[in-house]
Amino acid sequence: MQDHPIILFDAECVLCSANAQFVLDRDRNGYFRLASMQGKIGAGLFRKHGLDPEDPVSILLVHGDTVKQDSDAVLGIYEGLGWPWRLASVLRIVPAFLRDAVYRFIARNRYRIFGKREICWIAPPEYRDRIL
Repeated sequence: MQDHPIILFDAECVLCSANAQFVLDRDRNGYFRLASMQGKIGAGLFRKHGLDPEDPVSILLVHGDTVKQDSDAVLGIYEGLGWPWRLASVLRIVPAFLRDAVYRFIARNRYRIFGKREICWIAPPEYRDRIL
């Protein structure tokens, strides 16, 4: 697992699971692994990095000892997908406190804006080996 960055996400959130599907569809080299905060591994990693999986406020991107959250995690994911998604890194010119404010607004309101699933999103069979 150390060779693959892990994306920790909320599988009950419609936006978050759509983003997980987006990543799986575009990560042709299988670089990323995904773990939902509702699962045992994901919940454990959330707790390890100081977040409550029952009340998540951020997406996490964990790679070895490096942990990114909020907008840095999102940009790290897009950069890891390669061309043309790497172009999103241009958003790093926006100061992190501004990017994170927008991220946190969306994260706090994600269920109200995008909806909440009654059951967690489950990856299609062809991607199950990349889900922790």
